[in-house]
Amino acid sequence: MQTSSRETWVLLCSVPFYVLLIGGEILLSNWQGKKYYSFKDTLQNLYLTLSNGALDLALRSLFYISVLSWAWQNQVVHIENIYLYWALLFLLEDFAFYIEHRIDHYCRIFWAVHVTHHSSAEFNLTTGFRSSVFQPVYRFVYFLPIALMGFHPLDIVFMYSLTQTYGILVHTRHIKKMPGWFEAVFVTPAHHRVHHASNVRYLDKNMGMCLIIWDRLFGTFQAELPEEPVVYGLTKSLPAKQNPLTVIFHEWRSLAVDVKRSHSLLNKLKYMLMPPGWSPDGSTKTAAQLRKELNGH
Repeated sequence: MQTSSRETWVLLCSVPFYVLLIGGEILLSNWQGKKYYSFKDTLQNLYLTLSNGALDLALRSLFYISVLSWAWQNQVVHIENIYLYWALLFLLEDFAFYIEHRIDHYCRIFWAVHVTHHSSAEFNLTTGFRSSVFQPVYRFVYFLPIALMGFHPLDIVFMYSLTQTYGILVHTRHIKKMPGWFEAVFVTPAHHRVHHASNVRYLDKNMGMCLIIWDRLFGTFQAELPEEPVVYGLTKSLPAKQNPLTVIFHEWRSLAVDVKRSHSLLNKLKYMLMPPGWSPDGSTKTAAQLRKELNGH
């Protein structure tokens, strides 16, 4: 397995930090009489992050770093200035995450992977660990252009660890609003609460990991509205009792049913590639279609 001492350092520092923060949030929410945590959901989140981490390590050992190393060795750009190097790496990686995240929401076959991160009706710091288990299978594809631009694979993985740490911290209900300038540039808990909402107005919004500027630039930004409290989870909730495999594979099963019952090859492909909710007869609707209905268009 290839890893860097910097990534190991991030892991060693972040684990006790997470434990303290999560423990503090549990104590605070219980003290305030708010049921932000349940044992079942927290256990699910732990199971999903361990499953994702194990697959990530296995793929990294086999080919993840190797593929990125090939791209880096065939780089088309070389950046000498160390400050420019790290600043650009952060921007490029955050943008790559935005693109990946948007595709995860707009293409059903990728949504089937990502849906686990959204399937909880709770929202707390452990939700940040509710990983999309099979995402490591294809995530490296989004990093290939970055490696071709001259960024070392271990630096790419290290930066991903840093940005992911920030992405976990915005999964909280206790921080209502950050200062205006911060809300304008960075992803905040208010932005990310919207992202985890099942409200039609909030669906497929605020895709950024660290920077909210991508959402503002590309039309996926939505502010949290005082008049519309967030309802967490999916538009169709999972059954209360579910085994661990159902948590991961339930959308794959629904997708297989839709593909099987369609007699048209084109429609079979559309079920896989169009946004979640697409149907040839309009019996189910995408988030964009639901939003049009909501707005009276």
